[in-house]
This record gives sequence, structure tokens and C-alpha cells, in this order.
Amino acid sequence: MTEKSKKHVDACRFCWMCRHICPIGNATGLERNTSRARALGLSLVNRGVYKLEDVVDNLYECACCGACTKECVTGYDPVLFTREARLEAAMEGVLPAYINRLVEHCLETGNAYGITELDDGLRKAVAAHVQKTDTLLFLGVDARYKVPAAAVNAIRVLEKAGVDFTVLMEEPASGWQLEYLIGAASETREQMTACAGQLNAYKKIVAFDPQDAVVFKREYRELDVGLTAAAVTFTSFLSDLVQTGALAAENSGKEVVYQDPFQLARDLGETEAARTVINAFAVCREMLLHGRDTMWAGNLLMREWMPEVMEKVAAGRIRDAEGVGADTIVTASVSEYASLKAAKQEKVKIFSLEELVLGQGNES
Repeated sequence: MTEKSKKHVDACRFCWMCRHICPIGNATGLERNTSRARALGLSLVNRGVYKLEDVVDNLYECACCGACTKECVTGYDPVLFTREARLEAAMEGVLPAYINRLVEHCLETGNAYGITELDDGLRKAVAAHVQKTDTLLFLGVDARYKVPAAAVNAIRVLEKAGVDFTVLMEEPASGWQLEYLIGAASETREQMTACAGQLNAYKKIVAFDPQDAVVFKREYRELDVGLTAAAVTFTSFLSDLVQTGALAAENSGKEVVYQDPFQLARDLGETEAARTVINAFAVCREMLLHGRDTMWAGNLLMREWMPEVMEKVAAGRIRDAEGVGADTIVTASVSEYASLKAAKQEKVKIFSLEELVLGQGNES
């Protein structure tokens, strides 16, 4: 770990300032899942009281959503040292077996799920856009392999707007899953560099998944990965299409609340683009925690080793919507969409942004 991370581990005052905002801690009710407890464990590792392997499972009970970092007025950054500790665990060969399996899948197939074949419906939709253009729609591993219907809908939205775009039948991994699992390892950089090499054949990259948008716009720069193509979020791209009139909209008057992906709201500082789109097709109201204060609603990757916790995280976010009297949540993250849809409840409807645009989620 860098000296900066070690200082952040020791800088925590254990004041509980961020306790209320941790989605994992709220879901489990366990003190070990708070950032202050994780800092304490790593502090004891740094002092030789524990070995890293003694606390390594705890490192993967963190969503790295940055809510704790945002709340800390002293500038304490648990995400920083959590990621570095994961890298250290990988270098020391003490990763949990369930993480090693996912890392191996990333290296062998390009995705943590180990899936190699596309859904037939998605393959057909992609086949209509394989011709080279200046704009590439980058679908990402979650949409391609776990929620192909979302990927198809993303393609249909751009078709509706008359956009001339390309989709790759064989899409390279952006590297975000490896970066999440083992940090800035050499394998992560190599995967990112290989991806950038293919993407640089295009002028603009539209990242459907907010997680891919973050690595393209931020992590590639930080890791000195040479991406020369201009990367934009799917939400900002749609917002521009709405504002220029390219994407025709008819407002249903249906009231919905928007689930801000932390990758957009906190990591990239984008909060208004999706709301512009939503307000063109419906009426956007707000949950108590929104924008940069958003509460994470779970994801597909962590479902691989914490499925029950992911269900509780999603259920908690649905309760937040119910708390303001909302009966419909609109998401802009394919992973949070899948997490919310998997929740066992019938009171609150879950729609993706692209479903709303296509008229599937704007009924009164």
C-alpha cells in the first residue's frame, strides 16, 4: 500500500459520520461492513497484529461507491485504501477463492461471469450495426452477458433517434471488473490498453454502462492508458439528442423517481443529463437521497458472492422510493436495474431509462 493509503487508514477518527450512508452496512447491520471497521482492520494489519489474509474477505464487502468518502468532512477516503489493499492481496496471493475464480474468468473470457456467447436477440440487434462509423456504442459486459434485453433497448433508442453508430460483435473488456477486483494490477492495465487500442479507431465512444464511462473518462487517464477517442456517457448522449430534437419525446405526465448511479453522480459529477431525458418523457421527482448523495442499489458483480446482501441493498432503495410515495423507479445503470428488478416486491415498478424512452415505462 502507498503511504497515502496508510495515512488514510490511520486518519479515521472512528466518528460514525459515514455510518448511515453505507449501503452494505445498512443492509447487513454488521459493524464490520462499515468503512471505519475496515480501516481498523487494515490498521492492525499494517501494525503486524493481523495478516492481510485475516481481513481479506472484508475488503470484498465494500461496494466502493464512495458514499463514505463524500460524507467525510476530513477528506478521509476508504475507497482509496480498499482498492490498494485488494491489489496487495492479489500480489501476495491471498485473494479469496471466489474472487480468484472471477479474476480468472476476466482474464480468460473478458468478463467475470465466464460467459462467451451472446443472446440470440442481442446478436441480431448488433449485426445490424457492425458497419464502421465514427460513433461506437459500447454496451459493456453486464448488458451483453447478463441483461441482453437492456443492450437491445439501448440499440433501439439510438435507432429511434436516427443516430449512425456501430456496435461490436466482439467487444473488448473495458477493464472495470478487473480494476474493481484487483485494483491497478498489471493485468488490469493490459486489458485496458488492449481495449483502448480498439476504441481509438472511433471518434466518439458512447458508454452505455456508467461503470465503463468512469474507467474511460477517469481511470484510463490515471493509469496512463492512451484513449484518444472521446468518451461520453449514454445519459449525456441521450440528453443532447432530446435537446436538439433528434430524439422525439411525448410526455406522459407519469411521475417517477430517478435512481442516480454513483458512478455518474459522484465519480463523474453528472446528475442532470438523465433528468433532462426523464422530464421529456415523464415527470421526475426525487427520493430523499439523490444526486451526489445517492444510495447505491446493488450490482451484478457482487451478486456473484453476496447475493442475499444484494437483495437487501435493493430492497432498501425500494423502501426509499416508497417513503416519498413513489410507485416507479427509473434507472440509468444496467446493473442497478437488474438488482432492483430481482427484488421480491410488487409495489414499485422498475424501469430503465431506455425503456422509458421507448414507451415501455411511461404509462400513467
